[in-house]
Amino acid sequence: MMVSQRLCNRSLLKLSEKLLTNIRHLTTLRSSIAAKDYDLVVIGGGSGGLACAKEAVSYGKKVAVLDFVTPSPQGTTWGLGGTCVNVGCIPKKLMHQAALLGEALHDAKEFGWEIPDPSTLKINWTRLVEAVQNHVKSVNWVTRVELRDKKVEYINGHGHFADPNTVIATLKNGTEKVLKTDHVLIACGGRPSFPEVPGAKEYCITSDDIFSLEKPPGKTLVVGAGYIGLECAGFLKGMGFDATVMVRSVVLRGFDQQMAGLVTEEMTERGVKFLHKCVPVSFEKLNSGRILAKWRNTVDNSEFSGEFDTVLIATGRRALTKELKATNAGIDLDNNSLKVIAKLEQTNVPNVFAVGDVLQGRPELTPVAVQAGKLLAARLYGKSNNQMDYTNVATTVFTPIEYGCVGYSEEAAIQNYGEDNLEIYHAFYKPLEFFIPQRSPARCYLKVICLRKAPRTIVGMHFIGPHAGEVIQGYAAAVKCGMTFDQLENTVGIHPTVSEEFTRMVITKRSGLDPTPQSCCS
Repeated sequence: MMVSQRLCNRSLLKLSEKLLTNIRHLTTLRSSIAAKDYDLVVIGGGSGGLACAKEAVSYGKKVAVLDFVTPSPQGTTWGLGGTCVNVGCIPKKLMHQAALLGEALHDAKEFGWEIPDPSTLKINWTRLVEAVQNHVKSVNWVTRVELRDKKVEYINGHGHFADPNTVIATLKNGTEKVLKTDHVLIACGGRPSFPEVPGAKEYCITSDDIFSLEKPPGKTLVVGAGYIGLECAGFLKGMGFDATVMVRSVVLRGFDQQMAGLVTEEMTERGVKFLHKCVPVSFEKLNSGRILAKWRNTVDNSEFSGEFDTVLIATGRRALTKELKATNAGIDLDNNSLKVIAKLEQTNVPNVFAVGDVLQGRPELTPVAVQAGKLLAARLYGKSNNQMDYTNVATTVFTPIEYGCVGYSEEAAIQNYGEDNLEIYHAFYKPLEFFIPQRSPARCYLKVICLRKAPRTIVGMHFIGPHAGEVIQGYAAAVKCGMTFDQLENTVGIHPTVSEEFTRMVITKRSGLDPTPQSCCS
């Protein structure tokens, strides 16, 4: 009897210990759940961050988006939506369109329209800026409403890390809000960088400012010859403003250099001036209100100066990881760019991810960030295995004559495959619309880079001409699917279009034959 009692007591003791352990576990779990405010906190309200946030809530997750715009050195700020919507792709394309319309006015007279002398017509800069900003603000509003409808919490605050699971939001009034979360997405993008020369930050503007500039820019110096610099110089000249581009090394670094050369020639012919192999030395504000720019030629060290109404700095962008205090979370950054190092958007800290311009070695393009953000959320919360494919991403430079491309540049293709293993088809062409106004087609040019061995897989396509973005977008899907030149030459084109020129190519660079067209229909 006593033995049975002792066995019973032991069983009860073990049961009590097990129950106590379970209670402790539940208590810990409950406090852990209570401590977690969100499933996902997104730092940055640009295209990539918003795409990830909206996808995440579709799986029933609790999501917060932090977005705060630090004023530019000239005091410019903007609303929710990131660089593309506010100070990038959208206002840039609208101003590019404004310049194209001015060009079309000259053509219209030749097509029979009875209009005043086009040379007497001028752009109303104030009205243009107002129209552009009204559209931008409408997009800001729609974005806010969409987040509200999808139940994504929007916090107008500057986010930084306290640790991998804690983000601090500094609100406009200076107070702080602590956010506990399972996952963090870094989508803070970047801002324009300034050269370390006297007067740059004090007197110069950037792409952060040009699209809301209150007064006409007048005679403008653009420092930097990447796509942002060329696009700005292009639309300014198209609107009738004097535009000069300062080039430190090469135009459109990272792009196919033959195409970059053609774009430069076309812009020069249209009146844009280029200062090759030059770097800024200083900028000084004069009593007249103009800016005295001094620069140096890097070949012979000779120095020059000139007065400008506006100086626009377009020498690159920097990632906002310093403001993010990424090191507080132990996140690995590239030593030079300070961008986030990540594999498949996941950083070295397992619960911290990144998309968009802040990622090291990835294309700085809005659609790339959007796609990566959506796919990431689907993998985290939707049991998807789809990864972002960063190869064969198409892009377009919206210069006065547009340049679109997908795949390898000629230089990169040669480096990757070897020149003997490639066949490069190329051609000049004349758009039908150019004939009546007698516009020069001298730089309307395209080329296809493919492997020499049958079936001649296409590894790069390049197009300079009207509507380059619209043209190259369709071919980008085909290149993504592994299109061959055999398939391309068996495709019947739509006539008369500029896009059909890709289906008519027969001349290779290797042949040495003249790629200039003989007629439009043969």
